[in-house]
Amino acid sequence: MRRVLTAVLGLALLGAALTPASSAATPAEPATTVTPLTQTPSLARTPPMGWNSWNAVGCDVDQKLITDTADAIAANGMKDVGYEYVNIDDCWSLKQRDTQGRLVADPQKFPQGMKWLADYVHDRGLKLGIYGDAGTATCAGYPGSLGHEKADARTFADWGIDYLKYDNCNNEGLPAVDRYRAMGEALAEAGRPILFSICEWGANQPWNWGTSVGGQMWRTTGDITDDWDSVKSIIRKNLTLAEHAGPGHWNDPDMLQVGNGGMSEREYRTHFGMWAMMAAPLLAGTDLAKASDTTMELLLNRELVDVNQDRLGKQADVVAAEGGRYVLAKPLEDGSVALALYNENDYAATISTSAKDAGLPPAEEYTLRDLFTHTEARTTGTLRASVPAHGVVIHRVRPSEAGDTVTPARSFGLDVPLLYDGAPAPLVTPGKSATIRTRLTDLGRTPLLDARVRLEAPSGWSVKPQDRTSAQFVREDRPLATRWQVTPPAGLDPGRYRLTSTARYRLPHGRTVADTATTLVTVAKAPPPGESYLSDTEWVSSTNGWGPVERDMANGDQARGDGTPLTIDGTAYAKGLGTHAWSEAVYYTAGRCSRLTARVGVDDSQDDVAPQRGTVTFEVWKDGTKRVDTGTLSWRDPAVPIDADLEGARFVSLIATTAADGNGNDHANWADVRVSCT
Repeated sequence: MRRVLTAVLGLALLGAALTPASSAATPAEPATTVTPLTQTPSLARTPPMGWNSWNAVGCDVDQKLITDTADAIAANGMKDVGYEYVNIDDCWSLKQRDTQGRLVADPQKFPQGMKWLADYVHDRGLKLGIYGDAGTATCAGYPGSLGHEKADARTFADWGIDYLKYDNCNNEGLPAVDRYRAMGEALAEAGRPILFSICEWGANQPWNWGTSVGGQMWRTTGDITDDWDSVKSIIRKNLTLAEHAGPGHWNDPDMLQVGNGGMSEREYRTHFGMWAMMAAPLLAGTDLAKASDTTMELLLNRELVDVNQDRLGKQADVVAAEGGRYVLAKPLEDGSVALALYNENDYAATISTSAKDAGLPPAEEYTLRDLFTHTEARTTGTLRASVPAHGVVIHRVRPSEAGDTVTPARSFGLDVPLLYDGAPAPLVTPGKSATIRTRLTDLGRTPLLDARVRLEAPSGWSVKPQDRTSAQFVREDRPLATRWQVTPPAGLDPGRYRLTSTARYRLPHGRTVADTATTLVTVAKAPPPGESYLSDTEWVSSTNGWGPVERDMANGDQARGDGTPLTIDGTAYAKGLGTHAWSEAVYYTAGRCSRLTARVGVDDSQDDVAPQRGTVTFEVWKDGTKRVDTGTLSWRDPAVPIDADLEGARFVSLIATTAADGNGNDHANWADVRVSCT
């Protein structure tokens, strides 16, 4: 539901799953044998679609917001493409139940009551959802349903509620399966079909038992926040759970943040596109009255929605994953395949696969339908694209038929050599030349004509081609491949710099096309000679499970600089990194550092907050190879010393995992972390 430090369990982003540092999750509770509840066949045969109030307004939910949103969905095209639920999140009730023990809607926020509001929403052909909690209180401190399940389920049914999001705060440490089963049984007896959304943050592997307690969907991760780190980490985790999704039972990687302002347009496209590929519930979380045309265009992308809502009900499988580059394939009911080439890296990457590997039958040619640009092209079987940083390319692919376009598919990419596959950044050194490569390839049967390519760098950089920059014909076996000598000016400040390449060519029928590819290259700063605190050096990249990685303080909430002193087992440390698992901070060491030392542990701020959570594994990686693994540490453990050999390392990564036991308040401190360099 949201970040709240509760008496037993808190929230955090669940750790990354498809990285070398991850391990398979294990149950946080003993397995429980339960008799499955009878499912309502008509509920959630495809992933639920709708809107939820939390990401848009938090606790500032009221009747007018819900009626305005219902009116908007009915009028702006969202209803027509499948959005149907209008869901009220936390803070809708009074802080006390009535004298009969029933929940009461806040009369200041909802003056005409929930029954009236449900009728209003139903009159517009939509459905009303509400929020509850499987504990003594909701995450914001309103009455929970623990011990009141039957009364609350009857109340929801009497009001005309169609959807229940059921959170996990203030749960008294009671087994999740028992608590969620109690509400599942109560809903089954209440006399009204109510979709049951289990929101226990993936802490107890609900994909293994959610259907048995009556659930139609279950959260697989901690809360999503409106930033790329959160989306990237959630995608990693949710991709591993494809086998558990299907009609009537869906993995839920949390609500959409599209349009809320914390990410770029490209990142929002990736967010929405990957949710479509993962057959995830599509619950918009932005204020529709303020949504931009770009936001609405994405939410109303019928072709992506159709992939999400496909009746076959398959979550995309990972066909290939290497170095932050993913190929995903989602079989569709009509025999076509939705294919995604996804790049989580901070730089552009060329990603390739084949029609055969994507699960398509043999054919002479295949038609690719780009689900963002709504254009079509043909390929003989190779599927390749240069995917920008944090980007995704999604095609619907099928064997070509008579009458399909004859426009050839093509690939144009800009690649910078990495120090090793999966390295965190392509590096350039001020004053020294680097070789950059561009490549234009035709993937169809007819060639591209009169092709020319150019490369542009920031002002003051030198760019010189080392190969031909034009070609009369471009075919798959004769690409226009060009090496460029690129030299950044001496004295350039550390940071990321953009390179842009453009290819112009004619298609066989005569139309001229210009393709543009961009990537970022990094000027990195290594630690100074001698012994120094690593927190005084700028990292190359960082990922954090909740909020930002903090320097010289513990991780706090979502704002930078809101942490407390780094404290492990009663000892405070002035220097270090405050992170929240799953996290990674990557530093450039340039092969000049020999040793890293630190004292690591779970921050003391969790002592009175989460006595059954706060477990972390600390790892040190050297150029993509793990060198140190502390094993699981809890908040009860004293600081553990680390002494890692860095000899020859070009990059060092400090990783904190969730120890595969759920995502509760894993505040991981790298205290007194130092490096010795020449």
